[in-house]
Parts: sequence; C-alpha cells; structure tokens
Amino acid sequence: MPFGPISDLSIHLKNSSKKQAAVSFTKETAACNSYDLLRYTWQMTTSIINSNTIIIGAGPAGLAVGACLKQAGIQSILLETNDKVGSTWRRHYDRLHLHTDKKNSELPFMPFPKEYPRYPSRDHVIEYLECYAKKFSLDIRFNQQVKRAQQENNLWEVETKDARYSAPNLVVATGYAREPFIPEWKGKDTFNGKIIHSSEYKNGMQFKGQSVLVVGFGNSGGEIAIDLFEHGAKPGIAVRNAVNVIPRELAGIPILSIGIVQNIMPAWMADLVNMPILRAVIGDITQYGLRKLPYGPATQIKNDKHIPLIDVGTIKLIKQGHVAVFQGVAEFTENSIKFTDGKEAQFDAVILATGYRPRVNDFLQAASSTFDKEGTPTFTGKKTSIPGLYFCGYYVSPTGMLREIAMEAKQISAEISKIKQ
Repeated sequence: MPFGPISDLSIHLKNSSKKQAAVSFTKETAACNSYDLLRYTWQMTTSIINSNTIIIGAGPAGLAVGACLKQAGIQSILLETNDKVGSTWRRHYDRLHLHTDKKNSELPFMPFPKEYPRYPSRDHVIEYLECYAKKFSLDIRFNQQVKRAQQENNLWEVETKDARYSAPNLVVATGYAREPFIPEWKGKDTFNGKIIHSSEYKNGMQFKGQSVLVVGFGNSGGEIAIDLFEHGAKPGIAVRNAVNVIPRELAGIPILSIGIVQNIMPAWMADLVNMPILRAVIGDITQYGLRKLPYGPATQIKNDKHIPLIDVGTIKLIKQGHVAVFQGVAEFTENSIKFTDGKEAQFDAVILATGYRPRVNDFLQAASSTFDKEGTPTFTGKKTSIPGLYFCGYYVSPTGMLREIAMEAKQISAEISKIKQ
C-alpha cells in the first residue's frame, strides 16, 4: 500500500493541558445535593478548550469537514467517541466493499490510491481514512463521547465525560449509523436461536450449515445473504415492502457515474429512461417472490429517502434458489418465524439488517425543527436556522453518500470562512 500498513498509521493528537483551579466551597454550596455538587466541582476544575469550530465525529464526514477547514486556515477540533477514526466502518462486516466506485467516493483533496480496486474493501476504506487524518494533521480528541451540546451566548458549548469545549461553530457529523434499529415482534424473546443486528455480524463462519434469516433487503442485507451462502449457510431473506433493484455497473460503467449524469433530469424522467435497461439487466424480480415498487429507483431515493438494492450478486443467488425470499416478519415462535403472508419456516439464527437511527437529539440541545423524531437532521451540508450549527452527511443522495459528504464539507467550510472574514 502507498501509505504503509495500517499499524504504522498514527494520528498525533494535540492534547490541551487542563489547568486546575482552586475551589473553596461555602456552607451554602455544601448544602447542595450530591449531583449538583459534583457537577459544580467538575465545571470549576476543568478549563474550557476553545476553538473556531467543533466537529462531532471522526468518520468520513467529520474528517472531510476538518480537512476543508484546515485548508482554509480555520482551526477545528474533532471529538470522537471511540479510540480510532472511522469507527463505524470498523464495525462493518468483513466482506463489505463500497457500492460506489472509488473515483466518485473520495474525500476532498485526496484520491484513493491507484492500487486500490475500483470498489474498495472495508479495510481499504479504514486505511484511507487513517491516512486522510494523518495527511491533514487533524486535531482529533479520541474517547470523547459527547454528553451535551448547547448554544449559550452565541457560543456552542460541548461537554464530554472529562472535558469542555467551546466554539462559535458546531458541525455534527456523527453519521446515520449511530444507533442500530432493532424492531420488536411478538414472541421475539422466546426464540431459541441467535438474533443479532447486522452491526454485530462479521462473517458467516459461525453459521455454517445453519438456516439463517436476514431481515431487510437493503445493501447490507443483500450482501450479508451472499456472505452467508459463501460460508456454507442456508440463507433466507425477509422483504417487508416492495423494492427496486439496480446493478452496480452497466456495460462496465459504475451505476453512480450514470446517476450523476442523470441527476440533472427530473426523477420520473430518469426512471423512464432507465426502465427498459433495468428490465433487461435485472429481469422480472416478481417471479422470485419480490414485489416491485410502482415507481423507479430515482423517485424512490427522492421521495422515500431510501437507496434501492445495488445488486452485487444477491439476485443471482435468489434466481438460482440459494437464497429463499420471504415476506415481512409477523412474529417469532421458539424455533420458527411466521410471515405476513401466513407462511412459517424454521431458522437457527436471525440477522437484523434493519438499519440505524442517527439520534443526534440524544446530545444536541437545539430547536426540534432541526431534526425529526428519530434524530435525523432536517438540514445537511448548509446553514441551519440556528447560527453556527451545521450537519454533514445526512442526505440520502442518488449519486453516492461519500460523494455527497465531500461536497457538503466544502460548502460548510465556505460558510464558516465567510463568517470568519
């Protein structure tokens, strides 16, 4: 690799020293309850670390914003819950590759290495992110889980378990995959088999010879079904809703590149143009137990904010009978699962590829208009209605999330640069 092995990559942190202030308490202070006393002590003994911009999250979005600000000569501090950059990518399953080509997935000012394949693996992406942080000497504070972020007197004050930060600008870049979403079903707690979320899935080795149900037909669910089959399991996949399926490439051209060209069209027009091509390449998916959405992929992304399955082999396995298709899950029994069409089948294990929730409202104290009930920001990549508050990486883009993150990072940096001037 051009950047050296991952073990050789280190991100040098600039740890600010914390000045301790002497505190004397009056009798009135001592009379406070224990929680208030501890909080008061903490506030008085911990110095505030100041910066122009605080960025919450050191994944692709946070790193991209940090790099853009660095190039603009603006100081920023990145706060990361875990001890390494790209922590979400590190949790993903072993088989994962980008579904978008590397040319259209690079972050600002740094392409993927030429030696990487067109669709980089999970490990390639992790290495790329580590090199990215090192190249721009980003000031990343690790093991800093944010407890609270609130604007006071035109400054954003951010508290972690052991530090306080202050800045006029706050960028929230914690990503979509912050909290695994685990639905509830009747009888789930009585099921004798193993139930895990896809965030806990690494590979299919432990499921060899077992019947395993994957719940969810997104890109993770589709690829996990392939991985289970390749490890000798007998996978099925539960698909609750009607779907769209698109290939990763058409005639050797990445589907993302085609999407970028067609993005100038209205969604309905792009779907109309693509309909005969997709029918020829994918075929009639309704023959295999899948239900087709009455509208195309472009409309699905625009209206439903949901990416269609980018097929990397799942449909072939379904057509060959290696992956069984079921309707949505209705309820669990001790050894089986009942589906919404009345059918029932036995399984040894269940993988929940049911997605995530951003949950920025867990720590961000701001007007409810800035995020929905699931904590998904309503603005991303631009100024919000609250001065100094930005979100990066929350737009479900028809042209690729990483590409969108790169554009949003540049836009946010440009806005902050205007304020500084």
